[in-house]
Parts: sequence; structure tokens; C-alpha cells
Amino acid sequence: MVDRRLDWERRDERALDALNFFLADVRDGVGPYLSSFLKTRGWDSGVIGLVMSATGIAKIAFQTPAGALIDRVRERRLIVVAAAILVSAGCASIAVFPNPTIVISAQMFTGMGAAVFPPAIAALSLGLVGRSRFTRRTGRNEAFNHLGNVAAAVLAGLVGWYVSFEAMFILVAVMGVGCVVSVLLIRERDIDPALARGADRIKTADGRETIRIAAIGELLRDRRLMAFAIAVVLFHFSNAAMLPLVGQKVAKLYGDDSNASAAAMSACVVAAQLVMIPVSIAAGSLARSWGRLPLMAIAFGILPIRGYLYTLTNTSAGLVAVQLLDGIGAGTLGVVGVLVIADLTRGTGRFNLMQGALSTVTDLGASLSHATTGIVVSKYGYDAGFLTLAAIALVAFVFLVTTIGETRGGEDAGGSLRV
Repeated sequence: MVDRRLDWERRDERALDALNFFLADVRDGVGPYLSSFLKTRGWDSGVIGLVMSATGIAKIAFQTPAGALIDRVRERRLIVVAAAILVSAGCASIAVFPNPTIVISAQMFTGMGAAVFPPAIAALSLGLVGRSRFTRRTGRNEAFNHLGNVAAAVLAGLVGWYVSFEAMFILVAVMGVGCVVSVLLIRERDIDPALARGADRIKTADGRETIRIAAIGELLRDRRLMAFAIAVVLFHFSNAAMLPLVGQKVAKLYGDDSNASAAAMSACVVAAQLVMIPVSIAAGSLARSWGRLPLMAIAFGILPIRGYLYTLTNTSAGLVAVQLLDGIGAGTLGVVGVLVIADLTRGTGRFNLMQGALSTVTDLGASLSHATTGIVVSKYGYDAGFLTLAAIALVAFVFLVTTIGETRGGEDAGGSLRV
């Protein structure tokens, strides 16, 4: 009987691995390929800008409600299924009916799906493996997601080159089917509903078992939770504009050679994603033995160094080499950030709500990053832009190490607390 139970646990986790892999292509829809596709169809640049912004607006608007929804419902798998179908149907409809109404609607569906997937994956993971194994599971989730990003980039390039632009949209829809199949292979009975929302079971005076749900005001009064939110906003404010700035610098290096610019940018993206795979696994392991704070300090500390190093090179090889640091910083924070939220919301029943709320404010910070850096670069040049971002990253690092402290509790060192 024990062996049969363990066999089902392994199946659940393998299905979760597959879900993370397929979501890498589905979560952001067709992403940067859409603007190129629409340009080839003769669309006006202003309309393309409006279309591209639809995803971000929908994502920001839906993140906090999505987190609250995932906390409340029991059948979290069906939320993932619905989101995957929305994104897949939207991408397929763009290929078949590329008119403004369809495209903007599809992009809004993609934004809503992108808001749902991260907290849903974290909820399923915590509910499946319990708190004692959540650190390693989160690292594994990120590793499979980055592996999926690499595979998706390669597949999209091959499909776009040998078949057509439209076929890349259908590829996302096919990956969406993979998401649906993967999540339905996870048994609902194996997901602890209380743990999935970060709640603890408690006994009432009459001996019944229940869970406590914290009031929103209680979370807002949590000094460390608010400090972590500020630190992460500063991190993303400094990080978000770095890669686009690298893209502009690469384009300047190669002039009219768009193929060379595209190849250099692809190398930057793929190189960072490849680094993130082992880094995510390592972070998921070290978060238990080292704790959260040292790993967060590494992730935050690398960012100002990266921003400064960009000013020292004017070659594509040098820029790609510096971009490898993003694999270390972002790969580490992608794992540890989820763990810190789980630590700070333990017992509140608001784990996924806070994930959504933090994603909302960090995305707003990232949006401001692009606007602010654009002004600096237009007046003072690329080096000034990179140095401005590096300075903000340094402020984020100092703020992190002086305000938050270690968040890992004693439960991470022992056996499973799954109830």
C-alpha cells in the first residue's frame, strides 16, 4: 500500500514537471513574435503598440484577483485548464483571424492566463509536497520552466523559419493542450487544500478542525512582508529595462544587419535561460541549508554588478557574457522569492493572494523602469542608463539585507508537516 502511494506521488510530481515545461511557451503567448507578425501584415506601429500593451494591462489588472481566487477555490487544476484553453484559443485565433478586435481580445486572454499560472503552480506544488519539500519542488519547477523556455525558443525559431509565422501561434496552442493533459494527470485527492493556500489546520473548542484566514489588514501590518514587497519592486525596477537596453546597444553595434542583431539577442536570452536551469535546482536545495537571506543577497547583489559591467563592453560576445549573470540573479530570485512569500504568509491562508499582489506591484515597477530609463538614455546615453539601473539595484540590495532578515522557519529543517 505504501509503495502504491509513493508511486502516485511520483506520478503527480512528474505531471507537475511536464506542466511547468509546457507552460513556458503558453504563459506569455506569442510574446515578442506578435509585433513582427503584425508588421508583416502592414499594421500601423501605433496600433501594434496598443495590441502589445493589452497583455500587460490585463495581467496587472488580474493578478491580485487571480491570487485571491486560487486561495478560495478547491479545484485549482480546473483554473489552470481554463487559463490554458483561453491562451491557446486566443493564439490560434490570431493566426486564423488577424483583425484588431480578435488580436486585442487574444492578448487580454493571454494576460489573464499569465496572471493565473504562477500562483496556481505554487499552490499545486505546496499542496502536493508539503512545506518540508516545497523548497526543492520550487527549484525543480523553475528548472523545468527554464528548460521549456529554451525549447520553446528553439521550436518557435524553427517553425517560423521553415513553416510560417502563423504556425508559431498554432505551436502555442499545441503546448496548451500539453498543459491541460499534464495538470489533469495530477490527482485532486493528493492536493492538500489547506496547505495549497498556506493555511494551518487548527482545532476549535468543540474539537472540530478548521483553518484560520487572516484579514487583509493583518498582512498589510506585517513589516517584513511590506519590506520584501518594496525590495522586490526595486529589484524589478532596476532589472526590467536592462535586457531591452542591451537589445538597443546590440542594434547600434550591428547597424542595418537585423539578422546579426536578432542572433545576438537570441544568444543573450538563451544563454541566461540555460544558466537558470542549474541555478534553480541549486537554489531549491540550498534554500534549506543556507536559508533564504543569503540566496536573496546573492540575487540582489549580482544586479548592480551586472548593470556596471554592461558599460565596460561594446562587443556582442561581452554583452552575452554579462547577461549570464542574469541567469544567476533571476534564476535564484525566481525560486527564493516564492519561498519567502510562503514563509511570511504561513498560517494566514493568503499565500496566493500575496503572490498576486506582489506580482502586481512588481510589474508596475517594471513598467516604470522602461519609461524612466528611456528618458535617461535619450538625454545622457546608454552608459548613464545602465549606471542608473545599477544604482537603484544597489539601493535594493542594501534595503534587503538591512530590513528583512531570515524568513526560513524550523519546519524546513525537519520532516514533512503535511496534514
